[in-house]
Amino acid sequence: MPIITIFSGGFCQEASVVREVMARTGCRHIRDADIVAEASRRSAYAESKIKRAFSFKTSVFNQFTLEKERSLAYIRLAVADLITGGNAIIAGFSGQLIPAQISHTLRVCLIAPKSFRIAAAAAQQGISEKEAARLVQRREEDCSYWINSLFSNGDPWDPILYDIVIPVDKISPPDAAALIADYAGKDIIQPTAESQQALEDFRLAAETETALVRQGHTVEVSAKNGAVTLTINKHVLMLNRLQEELKSIAAPIAGVKSVETKTGKDFHKADIYRKHNFEMPSKVLLVDDEREFVKTLSERLIMRDMGSAIAYDGESALSLIKEDEPEVIIVDLKMPGIDGFDVLRTVKESHPEIEVIILTGHGSEEDRQLCMDLGAFAYLQKPLDINELSATIQEANEKIRGKK
Repeated sequence: MPIITIFSGGFCQEASVVREVMARTGCRHIRDADIVAEASRRSAYAESKIKRAFSFKTSVFNQFTLEKERSLAYIRLAVADLITGGNAIIAGFSGQLIPAQISHTLRVCLIAPKSFRIAAAAAQQGISEKEAARLVQRREEDCSYWINSLFSNGDPWDPILYDIVIPVDKISPPDAAALIADYAGKDIIQPTAESQQALEDFRLAAETETALVRQGHTVEVSAKNGAVTLTINKHVLMLNRLQEELKSIAAPIAGVKSVETKTGKDFHKADIYRKHNFEMPSKVLLVDDEREFVKTLSERLIMRDMGSAIAYDGESALSLIKEDEPEVIIVDLKMPGIDGFDVLRTVKESHPEIEVIILTGHGSEEDRQLCMDLGAFAYLQKPLDINELSATIQEANEKIRGKK
């Protein structure tokens, strides 16, 4: 049997259709959750972080951490491993990663008008129509982001992306499953020597990509009959040195017969290629209402390979912390509204693993003692010595790495 992928708009009777297809074909069911778990096992990243690769929301720290790119590389590798042998149904986002060259893949889309999906969401979740509409819209945004990121196509339901598009508001799950099973049995969808080789190349490219991203490199990777091609899409000043480093990482991988590097269509754009140093602090949040000061501070830290994001008030900082969980927070003590004391107290109650460095231009010894009692990592006076701050951040980073 071939591989069957099912991509759904959400609340499109996907579970019922999958059960029916499994009963008719004997295919095993591979869920996004299974792939995320395997990617997490291979990478040692938390499943919650791996799963975020499917979402249109990207961490403000991603340009420094490469969390999305690293997660996606391991997701590809997990997909390649789990579909080896065929006879599988992948329902969810992951199936879209299977290249078109793996022709023994039947690509199915389950969709219905938004009004149908909203009514189904309201009934299944026991929520109001307004809440259901928001739920459906969030799913739509994630689907649109995912398809656009892979195919540069803003319409996730475009028939050109699929072999079959099934309107579930008009076709029952048993009839939909019968249609899928019928197509899956056709000769044109069966594995061939060429499509099996394409699957092996997909896995080799995914393994190469994970090896590169572990070393801080983000390049496009493809493979054909064991020949690996690495495409650099950002400008780099010392291209030959980068090419040699990429080759030195990719060449020893089992199955790689040759490695070619080339520049891609975006190579001459303004973006500058930089290798990411995962040993340096990459998730530093700066919180200060003095905008020029904090912007300048962020730039100076980035020049020292310390990734930082900015919040201009305590409320914004606490909101960001809920979604992105920085490793180190540098916060000004005196701010309007939620001040540094409040941020420190709240962070240490909800995320005690985050290290907090207090900055102040007007603090007293009493303030310093209170901050240290609340769990601050350090208490520094303005005007800042950037070298002292950098060293303090590095010490906090080493403490965090030690705990992990």
